[in-house]
Amino acid sequence: MPKLKKTAAQMVAEARARITEVETPDLIKMLDDPDVVVVDIRDVRERQRGGHIPGSVHAPRGMVEFWVDPDSPYFKEVFGQEGKRYVFHCASGWRSALTVATLQDMGFDAAHLREGFSTWEAQGGPVEKAES
Repeated sequence: MPKLKKTAAQMVAEARARITEVETPDLIKMLDDPDVVVVDIRDVRERQRGGHIPGSVHAPRGMVEFWVDPDSPYFKEVFGQEGKRYVFHCASGWRSALTVATLQDMGFDAAHLREGFSTWEAQGGPVEKAES
């Protein structure tokens, strides 16, 4: 296999250097704020297995850029709300860092949960479990 020009870890580090990162305790405090929209980009199976942050919007990683773009046929109104603060998360903070960096390049203002969902419950974050 040819050597990559840049590793995934390097891409994440570069993204994190230029985006806003939110710590878990801070996002827990923001959950009651109606102007904060938590966006879960994990795969649907991850949400089913581990649960999700109550009230979070599910936007699969592969569709995010299309869902936030008002000119896209896939645009979702939840991303067109004025005055909202969007905080994206994945499991560990890698995918969400790359996602938010891309959205920032598009002109969409967002932040991401630095540690992702992996430590959310252990740090006191509420979790809604899928019904069996």
